[in-house]
Amino acid sequence: MDDINLHYRFLNWRRRIREIREVRAVRYRERLKRMLRDGDVLRYHGNSDEVGCFVAARPLSRRNRYFEVTIIDTGVRGMIAVGLVPQLYKLDHQPGWLPHSVAFHADDGKLYNGNTVGQQFGPKGCRGDRIGCGISLESDDGQLTVFFTKNGKEVGSVEIPASPEALYPAVGMHSLGEEVLLDLNAEWGMEEDDGQMIVDSHEEDWGRLHDVKVTGTLLEYVGKGKSIVDVGLAQAHRPLNTRFHYYELEITDAGEKCYIALGLARRDYPKNRHPGWSRGSIAYHADDGKLFQGSGVGDAFGPRCFEGDIMGCGIMFPRDFNPGLGDDVEDWDFDVFPKPCEVQNDLYANNEDEEEDEGEDLEGRKVTVFFTRNGKVVGRREVALPVGGFYPTIGMMSTGEKVRVDLHPLSG
Repeated sequence: MDDINLHYRFLNWRRRIREIREVRAVRYRERLKRMLRDGDVLRYHGNSDEVGCFVAARPLSRRNRYFEVTIIDTGVRGMIAVGLVPQLYKLDHQPGWLPHSVAFHADDGKLYNGNTVGQQFGPKGCRGDRIGCGISLESDDGQLTVFFTKNGKEVGSVEIPASPEALYPAVGMHSLGEEVLLDLNAEWGMEEDDGQMIVDSHEEDWGRLHDVKVTGTLLEYVGKGKSIVDVGLAQAHRPLNTRFHYYELEITDAGEKCYIALGLARRDYPKNRHPGWSRGSIAYHADDGKLFQGSGVGDAFGPRCFEGDIMGCGIMFPRDFNPGLGDDVEDWDFDVFPKPCEVQNDLYANNEDEEEDEGEDLEGRKVTVFFTRNGKVVGRREVALPVGGFYPTIGMMSTGEKVRVDLHPLSG
């Protein structure tokens, strides 16, 4: 009976994830017309009689609420627009021209708010200027506050009716030679008296960081990336529990090898070991699509993951789950941990930071760990929950790797 209940609970989980992600599934693809994209550079590729437009793959959200473009070249007329549009916006119109869109136009400094007639708003944009657009976290019910910046200073804001449809970063161009540098991961904060910008670093979300740099929700590998011991590790401050049971990351830059791993690990997991390689951990690896569970040898599990893919990991706790010391896993005894795993592959041997414990191997009850890719469940495994709980843990190991992490995408 327990197996049947677990099976149906898993089906409900999968349906819930599918429903939540169904609309988002197509958002992983950016849209552009009469433009060329080369890395983070956007160039106009039309005949100046027709508008070119770019719409980003993902909308702005509370965790990623701001983006910027830097004008590299104004071209013939400098008709560059920066703003927000619905996902299926018509790409032969400048952002701000059609309903439910808003944009700041560099050529005349006007704000276009769902109309082809603009209103005077701010200064014109020139070569080298940095123009930003974001949404305020303090918007009133029924209204959404959109603000625009120029060279790090706020130009102004406008309130638009809040819509259930998300708003996507958009850039419009309309003359030969126009070119901008796009930064969809830009951060924005209010300025202090000393003029220094405050940015929510989100460092408090992470209990341990080794060879990983945090910028907002973006994690960047800063290690050597030369050998098997050059793993960069980021482990969340809190373990997954019955309230916060799932997290995910988006691969914003695959780096040289896309040696990116997403999974769960015990609190004292070795800092230079990919999650999944040692005991008390399990992880889905992007570069080969394999699942590693307490071993340096992975099992075929799912598809490989690339730049733009979103990987997720969660726990299906038993219905009667109780950590024993209250409802919150944070209260568990962190002084007792399971011993590390014996290395099962010579490739991963000679780890000086990992020592064998002589104490009793203490583990909790069984839970089901599942992994997703772009909103679809890849697979699941039943594992023993370490004493102290399973902590979201991310590993990276090659130069240039960057991921954007959302630790609570399904919570609250």
